[in-house]
Amino acid sequence: MALITTYPDAASPNVHTGLNVRWPLLAITAAIVAVDRLTKLAVEQHLLLGGRHIVIPGVFAITHVLNTGAAFSAFAESTSPTTVRYTLIAFSALAILIVGTMLWRSGRAFTLSGLALALILGGAIGNLYDRIWLHYVVDFLEVRIIHYHWPDFNVADSAIVVGACLLILEIFRPQPKEVQSSQNQTTGATRA
Repeated sequence: MALITTYPDAASPNVHTGLNVRWPLLAITAAIVAVDRLTKLAVEQHLLLGGRHIVIPGVFAITHVLNTGAAFSAFAESTSPTTVRYTLIAFSALAILIVGTMLWRSGRAFTLSGLALALILGGAIGNLYDRIWLHYVVDFLEVRIIHYHWPDFNVADSAIVVGACLLILEIFRPQPKEVQSSQNQTTGATRA
């Protein structure tokens, strides 16, 4: 018997092959961008700036805040907001290029990583749009857990975080082990 190391696509429950899934993954990205834009527009049209609509008292509210900083309003109080904005635009554009390339290269099979990259790409594009055209990001989801107040966020932020969590799960997921091949399989390997 020859010992062959293979990682058959069908062996993983998170891989579906036989179809180029680049376009469906890009459709997920586009859906994230669309939902992000539509929800931000709805908040801007129906809730005054600084307004708050309580959904679950003490836990969840829809708000209307403008974030000129990075994630969770980091750098929002900078003495040089223009520099922060251009730096965030450049970083976001670079991240979009990298994640888009990774998504395109991994798009031959539907994987958890591919889905994660599609979510991250959609979120990054959604927030980049705001930074370029509005000069700020519209945040509107406010969550409180007991005494902790999470910084307001949006659909794009949620997609980025969910995508990052999926990547972490994929990293720590057990990988397929070596598969022993029987003598009856044609593998091209010879016995020593």
